[in-house]
Amino acid sequence: MGTDESGRKRTPSDRSSREWCEEALTRLDAGRPESALDAARHAADLDPGSEWAHRLISLAHERLGRDAEALPAAERAVELARGSWQARLRLAAVLRRTPGRWAEAVEQAGLARKFAPEQPGPEVMLGDLALLRGEHARAERSYLAALAADPDDRQARVNLGLALLRWEPPRRHHDPAWPIDPRESGRARRALEIWARQVRLLLAVATPAIAACALLLGRGTEARLAGWGVLLLLVPLTLRQARRVGLWTYVAAMLRRDPWLGVSVVSAVLSVIAFAAWLVLGAVRVPSLLDPVWAGLAGIVVLGRPALAGVRALAESWRGRPLRALAVTAPARESERAARRNVGVTLWIVLGRTWSVLMTLAAGALAVEPRAAVAAVAVPFPMVRGYLRARHRGDPWLAGATWLVVAAAVACAAGGLLAGTPGGAWAWRAGLGALGAVALVFAVRGLRAWWRGGPGPSRSSLLMCDLPVGAGPSVALEPEVRQTFSYARSIVLSYGDALGPRVAGAVASVTSSGELRLIAETAAWEAIEADPRVAVFATDPLQRRFWVEVRGIARADSDVLRVTPKEVLVGEFPGRHQRR
Repeated sequence: MGTDESGRKRTPSDRSSREWCEEALTRLDAGRPESALDAARHAADLDPGSEWAHRLISLAHERLGRDAEALPAAERAVELARGSWQARLRLAAVLRRTPGRWAEAVEQAGLARKFAPEQPGPEVMLGDLALLRGEHARAERSYLAALAADPDDRQARVNLGLALLRWEPPRRHHDPAWPIDPRESGRARRALEIWARQVRLLLAVATPAIAACALLLGRGTEARLAGWGVLLLLVPLTLRQARRVGLWTYVAAMLRRDPWLGVSVVSAVLSVIAFAAWLVLGAVRVPSLLDPVWAGLAGIVVLGRPALAGVRALAESWRGRPLRALAVTAPARESERAARRNVGVTLWIVLGRTWSVLMTLAAGALAVEPRAAVAAVAVPFPMVRGYLRARHRGDPWLAGATWLVVAAAVACAAGGLLAGTPGGAWAWRAGLGALGAVALVFAVRGLRAWWRGGPGPSRSSLLMCDLPVGAGPSVALEPEVRQTFSYARSIVLSYGDALGPRVAGAVASVTSSGELRLIAETAAWEAIEADPRVAVFATDPLQRRFWVEVRGIARADSDVLRVTPKEVLVGEFPGRHQRR
């Protein structure tokens, strides 16, 4: 508890509002949001005008998963300090989780950047808002601006890596700017997924069963009738899932935002068409070269889930710039869990890209000119360099797959050099076997992660960094500063406009929340609307040598300007001063 100046032990009731805020922040950092909420409420009770206390209340509610309760406290903080960039940032963080208020979140983050362009936090928030909507180029620009302000910002580094990878959020089908709850679009997506899965599974089971009845038992007519019965069974199944979708006005946009969901639905529709065509072709007896049994089987296999999964894994390995993402994210891996996880997944992506290049090169060399496989030895170089630079040692599966790829490249190159000899044939077998082993390791690693519920080697395991924002302390006006503005005979307002800096006289008062209220000339209002950063200067007539300068953000409120302090300078003439 500590002691006061007289040596008496201090009790919790002796603490000031700012001390309770500091205690709340300590408890938040220790992972005790419920206890932090109590401390922040004590601070707000002692000083209802403390915007810092209300920001901490909002943050504690957010940590507890109570977004609806976090919003009023964040809005109250903005009301108390309209020029506080931290209050604006806190409100933006809450609004982005509130359905229908995404545009307001972007506006609040934009104001925070306008109020504090030297801070990385507003740029990080704008980058997060763009990233969650899939606007990767805009997110990349914001994160780079944040890193220009603070090269050590962990959140900017991790999320810039995601933007470079062209990462999609888990709910990629949902646009956060839509005025609907994500749970509603999630139910619609789930219904579409279930319908597509049920259709593909039912047809995949029915096709070999019908083929077996027709070919092995000689019951072609009965088998085709059973096939038409399967199609009729799809009608009630489709109607049931269609009722569960509900949000049909958003379905087209959902399919555009989530291309793989669209591919899944379209493949199910094509499977139904292929199955019906197969039954019709079987009835009219197409020549054996185009036997409908084998044509139908091939069509359903091509459109089936395993083929789609393979195509998706291959396509996702070629999205974005993983090597640059590694270079950006790796420096933050020691201090941020999301960075360590994302580095591992990114290395798997690089490995998948290298594997696909080697497979293509090997197939082309075997089909055209075996000696061309010599180039395979250079293919793994970027992958190995990225792996060694990242110094990622937490995944032995990744290490094994990496060196298998290197071995495959060396073996294929040897096969090309020794083309036409027994040694070359064995080298080719070893290289192709190593490439097959890499695919097996990837599949087993993914199944292991699925079974244990942990992060796997695919893009779905990438994690966005979302650190708490808006918790920093506000700038307090000490009693001597308040006294200066209360007794000063002249107060000077400094602001900037298109022609340069301007100085104007003003009349000021200090509110209980620590804001300055100014009455200034009309010309200042228009300039401050464009650039709200101002400085207010005053001298204390009771202490002739004492002066105060408050730098802050001015916002118009009725017939006065409200200035929220960002920095306070005090000193004595002729110039000695200190920052507060």
